[in-house]
Amino acid sequence: MDAFKRFLTARDEPENLRRLREDAFAVFTGMGFPAVKSEDWKYTNVAPLMGLDWKVSEGQPKVPADVDWELLEVFDGGRNGFTALNVAFGEYATLRIAKDTVVDQPIEFNFAAADGTAQFPHLLVIAEAGSKATIVESYESTAKSFTNAAIQIVVEDNANLTHYRVQKESADAFHYGVTEVSVGRGGVYNSTNINLGSALSRHDIELKFRAEGGEAWVDGLYMLNGSQHSDTHSIIDHTVPNCTSHQNYKGVLNDSARAVFNGKVLVRENAHGTDAQQSNKNLLLSNDARVDTKPQLEIFNDDVKCAHGATVGQLEEEELFYLLTRGLPENLARNLLTYGFAEEIINKIGIDSIKSNLDAAVLNRLKVKLEIENI
Repeated sequence: MDAFKRFLTARDEPENLRRLREDAFAVFTGMGFPAVKSEDWKYTNVAPLMGLDWKVSEGQPKVPADVDWELLEVFDGGRNGFTALNVAFGEYATLRIAKDTVVDQPIEFNFAAADGTAQFPHLLVIAEAGSKATIVESYESTAKSFTNAAIQIVVEDNANLTHYRVQKESADAFHYGVTEVSVGRGGVYNSTNINLGSALSRHDIELKFRAEGGEAWVDGLYMLNGSQHSDTHSIIDHTVPNCTSHQNYKGVLNDSARAVFNGKVLVRENAHGTDAQQSNKNLLLSNDARVDTKPQLEIFNDDVKCAHGATVGQLEEEELFYLLTRGLPENLARNLLTYGFAEEIINKIGIDSIKSNLDAAVLNRLKVKLEIENI
């Protein structure tokens, strides 16, 4: 409470924003952080985060810090203790992509928390009707820190927004993020979420179709080793007819790493003509790695085309045998197959510099480059 009061005192902000922060902090005080007794958090224990003393640091958004109140008011700050805390300490920034404008260069938001600090970026992005742009949201700390991030996205009629989210924080960091997306008539939202870092991370995604003809891709990759824990919860809500959603998440886990994937596709009674496809595939490289996966379809309409599935397994022995018969060492063969499994998601990224950086991170983790050089 004292830290929050000092935070408010140090800021010169409009009264309505101050009240918003105070109300949100009261919500957090009442509910606290999520507990494993909650169904949505039963596999993710955030107790290691509690009791740690973080110094609040400011994020560094590269757009004017104007708050779009109409959008902010629909944010579900009471979703859990993390979202309430984000609203209370949020560093707000609004990006508005003008109507019928094509932005050729990617718009980047880069956040890096210093050792012992907590950051609370909150981005509001409005892609106005007929616009087209790419945004990159990246997190990369080098020390023990806490990131609590939120992004709200509105894709208006016939707008096209590509969204890359890359989380490569320190192995000692804690990370929570929430993404809320609204898609209008004929709008296209294409996201790729990469999760490589943090000791403990969670990403909540909620996408709603608000008018007919919308299309969305919500894809991702989590690649974990050591004792890392990653949790992805997504809800894709088809509230209107004739919309299409695609979701393809892949996981690669080694050592004693653990992942959680809970993906729900909801098709409302009125949402005839829905086409929804969902897949979660996981590759376990260790007998101690674990995945809890739960893809879900809730359909309240007969005129739909929907499918979902999940797999958890190891490398295909036939593929491994093929590479071994071509003279590759077994470790290299296994790593190349693992790289190929992950590369399907990384190849979605259309920015060469980001893709090359992620390729290098994956190859370095698999030690593929080193082994190739030694052949």
